[in-house]
Amino acid sequence: MNATELWSQDGYVYAAILLLALCSLITRAGVLLAGDRLSLSTSVRRALRYAPVAALAGILVPEILPWSAGSWPQIDERLPAVLVALAAYRLRRNALTVIVSGMLVLWLLRWLLH
Repeated sequence: MNATELWSQDGYVYAAILLLALCSLITRAGVLLAGDRLSLSTSVRRALRYAPVAALAGILVPEILPWSAGSWPQIDERLPAVLVALAAYRLRRNALTVIVSGMLVLWLLRWLLH
């Protein structure tokens, strides 16, 4: 691979990262600058409350239950770790407890299974 090919691949990645950061900055700054002048309807405000949960589910579910076309999700040590973390959250409502319990179960299962 010559320097031109390497630069075009790296340049594409860096340009994509820069454009995504710029889009994020513009959308966030727009809401902050508009502030109270932008009035949202009740239904839009209610729908926006679910956006963080939907985004988190969209990121986590494929990571916890990876699958490919024509097959069932592959269950490994990540699913029990997530279930323990969810139980810890339900009991304690503490983010540190969730992280520690989930990671301990994940590491323990990886150590036992591999």
